[in-house]
Amino acid sequence: MKTDIKTIEINGVQYVRADSMPASQAISTDDLPCVIVRSGQAGVFCGYVKERDRATKVVVLDRAIRLWRWTGFTLSQVARDGVAGDGDNRFGVVTNGHEVADVCEIIPCSAKARAAIEAVEPRVVG
Repeated sequence: MKTDIKTIEINGVQYVRADSMPASQAISTDDLPCVIVRSGQAGVFCGYVKERDRATKVVVLDRAIRLWRWTGFTLSQVARDGVAGDGDNRFGVVTNGHEVADVCEIIPCSAKARAAIEAVEPRVVG
């Protein structure tokens, strides 16, 4: 008997098979640059630049993660090296189409840094 599993829960986090999502919900970031964005009003995010408007200082990110608190000296170092896995890192959940206004800094993010950031368990309130 074959079982068709579409989701799995690990440590209280539910994961969905990529091939079970409608194509309209699948987000490809293959050709998008990964960056860390600092906003004057909204804080710091790591994500893939979907859209950018230099005139209005608005950036739209896919697979965006809000960085509330991180272990690392500067954002430049975090963008290059990532964060310490055993540090006091507090990140939000992943969002798509996340519009960040009042952007004052955009730093290219290395693959190593993105992997370290994604490895941090998101803090969920509630």
